[in-house]
Amino acid sequence: MNRDKFTLKSNEAIERAVNLAGEHGNQEVTSLHLAHSLLSEPENIVPEVVKKIGVDVVGLISKTEAEINKLPKVQGGVDQYAGSDFKKVLNKSLDVMRQFKDDYVSTEHLMIALIEMGGAAAKILIAAGVNGDNFLKVLMQIRGTQKVTDPHPEDKMQALKRYGRDLIQLARDGKLDPVIGRDDEIRRIMQVLVRRTKNNPVLIGEAGVGKTAVAEGLALRIVQGDVPEMLKEKRIVAMEIGSLLAGAKYRGEFEDRLKAVIKEVVESNGEIILFIDELHTIVGAGAAEGAVDASNMLKPALARGELRAIGATTLNEYKKYIEKDPALERRFQPLFIKEPSVEETIS
Repeated sequence: MNRDKFTLKSNEAIERAVNLAGEHGNQEVTSLHLAHSLLSEPENIVPEVVKKIGVDVVGLISKTEAEINKLPKVQGGVDQYAGSDFKKVLNKSLDVMRQFKDDYVSTEHLMIALIEMGGAAAKILIAAGVNGDNFLKVLMQIRGTQKVTDPHPEDKMQALKRYGRDLIQLARDGKLDPVIGRDDEIRRIMQVLVRRTKNNPVLIGEAGVGKTAVAEGLALRIVQGDVPEMLKEKRIVAMEIGSLLAGAKYRGEFEDRLKAVIKEVVESNGEIILFIDELHTIVGAGAAEGAVDASNMLKPALARGELRAIGATTLNEYKKYIEKDPALERRFQPLFIKEPSVEETIS
């Protein structure tokens, strides 16, 4: 079978299934080995879908492991072969890919094919509560309108979760420290955010004065409900440029990731506010010969008002990078953040 139509993660899952069969002394590679492989790799989408269905992933892995231990074992270096059910799942996954109108077979296609083809692995999954209907329903919630158009689709699914930190969720979980003496700054941010135009504040201050803390203070206020009506129920997600750039080996990979982040924010219809710490890093981030930098990708969405952002940078970096880009500077309203006084911090 031509594996060029399979994503990197799908090919890795198939290789792990073959290796797992070898480790257990199984000459025949079966759908059980593939199910175990798909469930035990946290980087692919399958375990996440299973968790959201409400099924214990670790328990499922243990059950498939127990069934694998019952399979016939052979001693010595005997050549392995793909079992009929394993081949059927791979062939079926190509049909599933076409039904989804995707260009590559991803790990979710393999899982759907595995459930639909029946067999020992499908029985374990269905008995545990994972069936074709609920798997597909949860998958579409995570995947949305995203299509598998390249061998690295996982980089673009739930991009905000992958490349950002949800400050609202951290505030709800009690993982943000209380912010003291920053009422005026938080009030000024709120005033800018609720305006019709130029409603993207950029916090300007020296390193260590507490710019990020002000954004976290706003997140705490939203959780407490102490904000104007327009800001209630909003999410603040801190985008991490470093995470977007990390591991982007191929030209266009960084742009694809950033596009996915922007798309997710735009599709939230104003419910998500992006917090970009070190705002100056987006000027030139990801740019190579023939590529565009992050700021040029953000500008159209900012100009149309489809994306709202809070930036943070130092005065020197603002003058050096942001002021030199008039189109970017126009989108942001500067707010100067000073170091709090001793009286403010102990009040």
